[in-house]
Amino acid sequence: MAHKLKLEELNRVDVETFKSLQKIPLVVVLDNIRSMHNVGATFRTADAFLVQKIILCGITPQPPHREIHKAALGATESVDWSYESDINIAIHDLKSQNFEIIGIEQTTESEPITDFKIDPDKKYAVILGNEVEGISDEALPNIDSFIEIPQLGTKHSLNVSVCGGIVMWEFAKFLQ
Repeated sequence: MAHKLKLEELNRVDVETFKSLQKIPLVVVLDNIRSMHNVGATFRTADAFLVQKIILCGITPQPPHREIHKAALGATESVDWSYESDINIAIHDLKSQNFEIIGIEQTTESEPITDFKIDPDKKYAVILGNEVEGISDEALPNIDSFIEIPQLGTKHSLNVSVCGGIVMWEFAKFLQ
């Protein structure tokens, strides 16, 4: 009969060991995210999938903060992160490091994530936008491709941390 695994049975690594692990070539950029819970949840998911780094932009709150920690459960200590006030500077820096910039946004040019071909030999940066406004308008011309998650219900969007989790998982499957 199945039983729930206890924490000590999960064989999780400590932060020091995590820092030394090979990360997937994926950077997550949070563009003007308002909710500290969404920021914390994104850190926690990035830890789970060995994401290389998170870049916080604009008004996105930065650790340390109790409300971020509540959702991150310590992942702000394990996942590398930085802050850049201007999203376009972050995009320019990533492009100079040969990252392909992918906006997670519903646009006239977006394709379903199920159709997007992830190349394991490339490095990617995915941009997740504000909970209401999406990705900043001034960043759109600097983004290489747009993908969206197909939805079948009545709502037009997903919570940004849920969307980020789906996107990180899709990229992690191909980049590991």
